[in-house]
Amino acid sequence: MQAWRVHRNGEPGEVMRLEEVDRPVPGAGQLLVRVRAANVNFPDALMVRGKYQVQPPLPFTPGVEICGETADGRRIIGNPALPYGGFAEYAVVDEAAALPAPEALDDAEAAALHIGYQTGWFALHRRARLTAGETLLVHAAAGGVGSAAVQLGRAAGARVIGVVSGPDKARAARGLGCDVVVDRRSEDVVAAVKEATGGRGADVVYDPVGGDAYTWSAKCVAFEGRILVVGFASGTVPAPALHHALVKNYAILGVHWGLYVRKDPAAVLDCHDRLTTLAAQGVVKPLISERVPLAGAADAVRRVADGTTTGRLAVLPGAPPGEDTDRSAAVREGAGR
Repeated sequence: MQAWRVHRNGEPGEVMRLEEVDRPVPGAGQLLVRVRAANVNFPDALMVRGKYQVQPPLPFTPGVEICGETADGRRIIGNPALPYGGFAEYAVVDEAAALPAPEALDDAEAAALHIGYQTGWFALHRRARLTAGETLLVHAAAGGVGSAAVQLGRAAGARVIGVVSGPDKARAARGLGCDVVVDRRSEDVVAAVKEATGGRGADVVYDPVGGDAYTWSAKCVAFEGRILVVGFASGTVPAPALHHALVKNYAILGVHWGLYVRKDPAAVLDCHDRLTTLAAQGVVKPLISERVPLAGAADAVRRVADGTTTGRLAVLPGAPPGEDTDRSAAVREGAGR
C-alpha cells in the first residue's frame, strides 16, 4: 500500500515521503481500516515538526482523524493508532475508539465531525456552560476548529462574533452563520467587539490561536466571562496576567479533549451521539473547502500549518489526481456566499 511517512522531523514539504509499505498489522483490540478520507489537522503539522505534546516514534504516518471502512464493511470514524496514521490507504484504529460514521455526511465531512466538533462541544458546553442569548467570540472562525465552534455556538442559541483574516475568510464566516464578522487585518478587534456588544464584551471567547488573539480576548471579555484556551496556532503561548483576571472577574479555562477520551470515554460517546443528531438535522455540517488525492497530503499539511486554508482539507486515498477539483471549487464558492 501507499503511505506518507516521516523519518525525521522538519517541515512537511521536506520530510514527508510517499512510500510503498506493507499494510499495518493490528494488535489486540485494534482494527485494520481502509481509509476513505483523512482530514488534515494542525496537530499533524506539529507532529511532523516534532513539536506536538504526544510524539509518535519515527518513522510514522501522520493523519490523526479519519473516516474508514472495516473488514466487515462498517463505515467508522476515529483517531488512528499512531504510528499508523490516516495519510495512507490503510490505518489502524483502536476498536473501542471506532465510532459509527454519521449517515448524513459524506466521508470527508464525517471524518471532520470528530476532533474539532468534539473539542467545540466540550469547550462550549462542559467548560464554559454557554447558554442561549450569550455572545460567543470565535477566533479563526473560518478555520477547521473555529468553524465547528461557530456552528455549535449557533446551535446553542448564542450570538456569534467571528474573527478572521482577510475578505475570503470573512465571506466564509458569514456563510457559516456568524452574526458579526471582524477582519483582524483591517479592523481593531477589541473596538469592534465592544461596539457589537454595546460595550459589554463577549460572554465566552473560543481561542485556538493564542498570541495576539489571547491579548485581545482579555481586553474584550465580559464581566463573569469565560476565555477558552483551545490551542496555539499562532505559535505563541500567552502568559496570562492573573491580576487582570481577578480585577475583571473572568475565568480562563483550558480545553484538552484528549483527556476526556482517557478519563471519561462515556462522555465522548454521548457527545458523538449528540453531534450525529445535529448533523442529521442539518444544524451542523463540516466545511470541507478542498478534497485532495493521497499524493497531495504533504502540500495540504503545509498549507494548514501556514494558516492559509479555510475550513478543512480532506485527503482521499482512493481518489486519482484531479478527480474532485470541480467539487472542491463548488464547496469553496458556496462557503463564500
